[in-house]
Amino acid sequence: MRNCVSINLRKNEILIKISDDAEQKEIIENLKRKLSELKKMYKNEKTPITVTGKILKNKEIDEIQELIKNNIDVEIDFDMPKSLGLSSITRTFNKEIAISETKFHRGSLRSGQRMEAEGSLVILGDVNSGAEVIASDNIVVLGALRGLAHAGAKGNKQAIISAGLLDTVQIRIANIVKEIDRDEEPLHKQAYVSIIDNDIVIE
Repeated sequence: MRNCVSINLRKNEILIKISDDAEQKEIIENLKRKLSELKKMYKNEKTPITVTGKILKNKEIDEIQELIKNNIDVEIDFDMPKSLGLSSITRTFNKEIAISETKFHRGSLRSGQRMEAEGSLVILGDVNSGAEVIASDNIVVLGALRGLAHAGAKGNKQAIISAGLLDTVQIRIANIVKEIDRDEEPLHKQAYVSIIDNDIVIE
């Protein structure tokens, strides 16, 4: 089995680095083999652990955290976004958007509703004013987009937003936000939104 997990002792922390191309099963098996090595570092004090490297899904983070905590009572920090909101963009990364997982939602989202997706999100309906759609990759709304759409929410600047009718006051891709002045901008039908030269462009 290849080594996809490295453990290094630093001054104030233990750093666990995971290879970007590692599968979750490999990561867990590597960690299980290295638990004894990890335990030896905790003879006198409980140095916090920081996990970095591969961008992990929430359920993968939970599995890794549970494995370590079941063996060592220690504080674990993941140096990566754990949820999809703006506040959790801790670093940016490029990802091939042509091969992302896609979640489909049939029906419209009403005001106050919020939908998140790892990968891309397709709404087979409208996103009404006051509703939110957030995805780590692309967002496609077949109907009208009147609410908040945040594509590339974990930092993916290659992500796009597409809508049958774009009628919103704000859109976000990665960490870039575009405010839309309804008096100046026309309603965009079959809109395609992307980042060009670090700026959001509506076509």
